Amino acid sequence: MKKTSRYLSAHAAALPATVPFVGPEALERKIGHRFKARLGANESGFGPSPKAIAAMQTAVGENWKYADPENFELREAIAAYHGIGMENVNIGEGIDGLLGLTLALTLSPGETVVTSQGAYPTFNFHVAGHGGRLVKVPYSDDRENIGALLDTARREKAKILYVSNPDNPMGSWWPAATIEDLIVNLPEETLLILDEAYCDTAPAGTTPPIDVSNPQVLRFRTFSKAYGMAGARIGYVMGDEALATAFDKVRNHYGINRLGQVCALAALRDQDYLKDAVARIARARERICDIARQCGLAPLRSATNFVAVDCGRDDVFARRILEATLSRDVFIRMPGVAPLNRCIRISTGPDAELDLLATVLPEAVTAARGMA
Repeated sequence: MKKTSRYLSAHAAALPATVPFVGPEALERKIGHRFKARLGANESGFGPSPKAIAAMQTAVGENWKYADPENFELREAIAAYHGIGMENVNIGEGIDGLLGLTLALTLSPGETVVTSQGAYPTFNFHVAGHGGRLVKVPYSDDRENIGALLDTARREKAKILYVSNPDNPMGSWWPAATIEDLIVNLPEETLLILDEAYCDTAPAGTTPPIDVSNPQVLRFRTFSKAYGMAGARIGYVMGDEALATAFDKVRNHYGINRLGQVCALAALRDQDYLKDAVARIARARERICDIARQCGLAPLRSATNFVAVDCGRDDVFARRILEATLSRDVFIRMPGVAPLNRCIRISTGPDAELDLLATVLPEAVTAARGMA
């Protein structure tokens, strides 16, 4: 049993000692070697733009300097890209870091937050840390139930509503019109956190136009997914000036990685590479679907850089497949909440890693069926 420091606040002492994700590195330390294929963390194995890599390599010698605490050039470029003002953009340590800052700014202990049951667990982790009251709405047909989320936010007088579009862990999505209708019908007291981490890999018509005049909506983007820069930890938030600039009150002004700043700026300027990366992700999604079908599994339609695969039974069977895959040195994950946890989740990656998946997954499924 772990000891608890007497210097913790009563709230911190009562928090569970769990983290949202167990990283592949922790599993590798346990097994004593690296995975041969890393297909579980929704990273992009295709990597960032060569121009971004070159810019970062050039800047390595200046890494003795702190990053610009105002993130001026990057904010300026993001604002120009989206056609909004710099005052409507702020930068953070990925969307994860920005979610924590958002709650620090907007959520008082005991206030209600509405989200989907089984949705992104890091958000729930932050809500717990800030003492919020979390109300969860079940998925419907493997998608976040927008109507039920809105009804629940209204009934519970929620301070915050969290929606991801496309969503993690199922890869499902709603068209822009559905999200726009959600925004129009938000209760007056509710702030919408719209997590768009996977918008770059989504079909046309998924993402509504950006309206920074609406004070009830914060939209979050990242360089971690399609841009292939998960390790750089660069994300950004867009919204009404009064709320977007308020992040300066709570953020770590020297918390951004200097090389990440440089790499993100170069990546944003190389939209041709982004288009190519998105096409490669789409092809890899199709290959994962083919591999899954050949194993008798049912891949779900995905707008992200991963595919959720329905294993056709319960979570016990899905976990057997997961563990048999991990034991064959291919890292994948699975959703943690029923009924989503009847699935496994496989990230897109280069051909060599999918070649290994094509060998390993049939073996893992056969092994899992043999244990039934």
